[in-house]
Amino acid sequence: MLVTTKEMFDHAEEFNYAIPAANFFDLDSARTYVETAARLGCPLILAFAQSHMDMLSLEEAALIGKYLAEKSAFPVALHLDHGQDEEVIKEAIRLGFTSVMIDASEDPLEENIRRSKAIADYAHQYGVVVEAEIGHVGSGGSLEATGLSDSIYTDFHEAVRFAEQTNVDSLAVSIGTAHGHYRGTPKINFDVLSEIHQAITIPLVLHGGSSSGDENLEKCAQGGIRKINIFTDFVTAAMTKIQEQQPADYFELKKAANQGMADTLAHYYHVFHTKTC
Repeated sequence: MLVTTKEMFDHAEEFNYAIPAANFFDLDSARTYVETAARLGCPLILAFAQSHMDMLSLEEAALIGKYLAEKSAFPVALHLDHGQDEEVIKEAIRLGFTSVMIDASEDPLEENIRRSKAIADYAHQYGVVVEAEIGHVGSGGSLEATGLSDSIYTDFHEAVRFAEQTNVDSLAVSIGTAHGHYRGTPKINFDVLSEIHQAITIPLVLHGGSSSGDENLEKCAQGGIRKINIFTDFVTAAMTKIQEQQPADYFELKKAANQGMADTLAHYYHVFHTKTC
């Protein structure tokens, strides 16, 4: 069933777990995620990033996501990830996405607040929920053995103000994770997470979940994070499974890749303590 993330986050907050946001980029990946979630009886946030519009158009993503979600007997939210252009976000809402992210995290705080509030005001007219980001989740490629990256930690006081002034429905915070592949082990600032979780009432989101370490992510899920984004680990697992099985033809290759992604999602459901519906 196609739902918004609001219902999911209410349940996750009550029972203290996180929900995977699985980024899809074609029909196979989307179908694999939804079928895995249904097999395990778990909720799913089916996410499509604006940056992947070179592989799949927004209209195609909406058609695929809505079809699979509506067909499923379990809750699936169709989410626009890292929407940076207002026109793209509004088009996603028109096409039927039930959740959108406005990512103005690289803008100055005042501009981030202004843009995020404007999108929240617009989306709420259509019953669509909004995620925004404060702080900056950088690239794992710059992470060294010391665990430092180009991420900028979310400031506690700015997070409180941001939540109060924007009326967004969830907030992505930067606590030490990064996008993409890591060089080294990320150092998560759980003190920052605890402070923000206790101070604001809207659900918290973590970007850059891939390769952050099961122990780190489990602690995040149990410490107030309600949505954890995964992308790189899916495509890495797909390639690993292909290399392991050495498929003889294209169809076997696709099957191996899908199995790698399915196994990864099942693994993270366990790590995040995601409850069945």
